[in-house]
Amino acid sequence: MKQSTLDDIDALLTDTDEVLSTRYPGDRDVRQPIHTVYVPGHQVTPTLPREWGEQALAAVEAGGGMVQLAERVIVASRKEMGESFGAVPPSLHQVAREAEQLAEAVTTKLATEPIEDLRIDFEDGFGSQGDAAEDAAVIAAARTAVAGRAEAGAPAFVGIRFKSLEAATRARGLRTVDLFVTEVLAANGGALPTGLVLTLPKVSTVDQVSAMVLAVRSLEEEHGLPAGSITFEVQVETPQIVLGADGTVPLTRTLDAGQGRITSLHYGTYDYSASLGIAAAYQSMEHPVADFAKNQMLLAVAGTGVHLSDGSTNILPVGDPEAMHQAWSLHARLVRRHLRRGIYQGWDMHPHQLPTRFLATFRFYREGLELAAARLRNYVHATDSAVLDEPATAKALARYLSRGLTCGAHTPDDIAERTDLSAGDLELLARTGTLTGEPLSTTTKETHA
Repeated sequence: MKQSTLDDIDALLTDTDEVLSTRYPGDRDVRQPIHTVYVPGHQVTPTLPREWGEQALAAVEAGGGMVQLAERVIVASRKEMGESFGAVPPSLHQVAREAEQLAEAVTTKLATEPIEDLRIDFEDGFGSQGDAAEDAAVIAAARTAVAGRAEAGAPAFVGIRFKSLEAATRARGLRTVDLFVTEVLAANGGALPTGLVLTLPKVSTVDQVSAMVLAVRSLEEEHGLPAGSITFEVQVETPQIVLGADGTVPLTRTLDAGQGRITSLHYGTYDYSASLGIAAAYQSMEHPVADFAKNQMLLAVAGTGVHLSDGSTNILPVGDPEAMHQAWSLHARLVRRHLRRGIYQGWDMHPHQLPTRFLATFRFYREGLELAAARLRNYVHATDSAVLDEPATAKALARYLSRGLTCGAHTPDDIAERTDLSAGDLELLARTGTLTGEPLSTTTKETHA
């Protein structure tokens, strides 16, 4: 082919190359929490995560113990999957052994990191208590967010959800953001803590996201912070942001309007369902309207590095033992459901939801460990096998194992024994699809054999 033709092709695809490298850079080198816990702004304390973990463990003990609950989660999961991860049904002994191991891992998790992402809520969870009361609560929350970092088992992420930028609540919401950021900086020696999160709710137009960018840019300038250092999440809980009046999907333009500051999209189960006229009894994370919205969100964030979170269930594990186990079964099923649909984060609203959050999540990553690890090892070492995996699939396998490792479902030894990969190599492969800075070709695979 003539060089002039190649030059013409390069010129033609210049814009495409720019879009792929800037708008679709792939996964960010940032941990995604498996859940976000919402707590009303006036109820948060530095020791709340530890207290939630203790309450969760006490509730499980009163309900028959962690092993029993783990067995229920395992059996339900296997029934749903139709034994997809094993042709021969496990024996009662195998299920009991798996339940013991799963229970041990989750008990450790609840004792060491019961909350991965804490959101101090000044929107629906706080309501309208007047400016003086909210100002005081915001200042206290900012100090708590900083002080809580010194506590054992502190969340990796913490921040606030403030009131929306709709006309009725705009001034109050922006005042809360301003006070919170200002007080956090004062309590943290003038620096933004790692893992600080701001959540913008009830977004209905792209302009509201542009307005949020203006607000945080102003705060950066006021406090002498580097440009782009304040980021935020967007809650998708109105139909207008999923399907615009012109028939387009504004979610993609929402990400553009965020100018690289949007870190995550979160689905708002009940506001979204209610806005579509779904009767209260049928509003849930698994209603067809919810799946439609979340599928659009999945498409919008694909390849961008922006995370995606499901919402919550309002059926809480409280009351008598039978009611608690029914709620635990529902919660575990909903967690499994969004994990299997490619959504790796959800909301929890009560300490008693933590056991099934971790049991269902850990089980999701453990149930496919052997198969995923074997396929990845065969791919890296160019071993002949019955499955011919492509580079994109190998990256997905690594990402699956990496997520399980990060949340505590696996240990580094679990991964190394099955893949011959260190935790660092696994993360590199999960994030970039490479181990050496070059695509995994046959030569590269032989190098690692």
